[in-house]
Amino acid sequence: MCVYRFFGLGLWIILFPMAAHRQTNWNTGLFGCCEDVSSCCYGFWCCPCLACSVAGSFGENRCLPLCDICSPAVVSAFGIPLFTPPAVLALRVGIRHKYDIKGSLCKDIATSCVCLWCSWCQMHRELKYRKKTNVQSCFFTVQLAIP
Repeated sequence: MCVYRFFGLGLWIILFPMAAHRQTNWNTGLFGCCEDVSSCCYGFWCCPCLACSVAGSFGENRCLPLCDICSPAVVSAFGIPLFTPPAVLALRVGIRHKYDIKGSLCKDIATSCVCLWCSWCQMHRELKYRKKTNVQSCFFTVQLAIP
């Protein structure tokens, strides 16, 4: 399906969806701390600070990770068990969708529950990589046409 837009003076822009859009993998593995030792040390010595940095780097409120720290205590006080940390799961899914990274919601839930700190470190490494290389997903090719 092509999208045509007319901008006056006989100038048309035609957008063609890319035929083969490929998803990428995470830049580093979940346990890839040796690939970026500074992120690993940051997460080991002050993971709440790292989590707040990841949230801020992704454009969310820096206090969002406090939900992972406070929500289990609050909801368990009312007798409601909470196993999946909400902030790490939400940010992980958001990063995966923004950069079109392979994975599924089930894998994100498992990762968030099994190794919370490793997940924060992996997201931190991914955002550093994406910021450094300025990798963007492109879904259209553009063609200018003058009729």
